[in-house]
Amino acid sequence: MGLRLFVFTETKMKRILTIAGSDSGGGAGIQADLKAITLLGGFGMSVLTALTAQNTMGVQAIHEVSASFVEKQMDAVLSDIGVDAIKTGMLVNEEIIEVVAIKIRQYRMNRVIIDPVMVAKGGAFLLHDQAKEALIKRLFPLALVVTPNLHEAAVLTGMQVGTTRQM
Repeated sequence: MGLRLFVFTETKMKRILTIAGSDSGGGAGIQADLKAITLLGGFGMSVLTALTAQNTMGVQAIHEVSASFVEKQMDAVLSDIGVDAIKTGMLVNEEIIEVVAIKIRQYRMNRVIIDPVMVAKGGAFLLHDQAKEALIKRLFPLALVVTPNLHEAAVLTGMQVGTTRQM
């Protein structure tokens, strides 16, 4: 207990919760988020939404975590350790998006970064089609920042965004 108080109050280390899928290749998802958080001097925590079997060649399989287990992970971290900011990644489906939105409201989080992960670089779909609307309606209004890549921005807006002029 004393160590936790020292780490969080004496050094002002920011507590960042990443809610995303696991990338077995280590180049994206929870693994990449935790590396970035650590490099920036934060204390990273994670909630897993999916496990992927992937490498540099692509995604071979996805195992979705249940929305109820995502909820339990969020409650475990938010009710005890607390967070200064939340960053989302691969949220997979409507049920998980709904749970994340409910918990963000319940714990009154106002520093929320939404990365609308929809498609892997290799082309594998990482978000169910019907979940796009839930992402837009339930999570985007809670976000401080939304960080789509060009492909995701085009899908979300229904507009071409390939050139600077289109952006």
